[in-house]
Amino acid sequence: MTQVATVEKILRDGYVQISVPRKSACGHDCEECAGCGMTGASVYAEARDPVGVRPGDKVVVESSTRAILAVTWLVYMLPVVFFLLGYFLSAGLTEGWRYAVAIAAAAVSFIPIKLYDGYARKRDTLTYTIVREF
Repeated sequence: MTQVATVEKILRDGYVQISVPRKSACGHDCEECAGCGMTGASVYAEARDPVGVRPGDKVVVESSTRAILAVTWLVYMLPVVFFLLGYFLSAGLTEGWRYAVAIAAAAVSFIPIKLYDGYARKRDTLTYTIVREF
């Protein structure tokens, strides 16, 4: 997945901080619409800099689409799956207790999410790489 970003500052050896404009889920231009209230929002991230850029430069950055989709599934779907498992596996309980078990199971799903977050930060699995200047 490639995006256009702005270099904010130089970090440690070979890394820079970038700001990537947040894209809306509807695919429209947030700067023009502002329907959801997300005007001008940016996400800040680290990027590898094999090109040699300076703060203020516009760059094209690339990230692994597979890694992004895996994290998206983990963060959004795992709690839903745990919730449903908790609900259906507690079939012998009253409805109130079934929902309580389901909510507890969804809360437990955040443990592997947090563990993967620590792993991904140590291994730089979700970093951007600057491909070229824009």
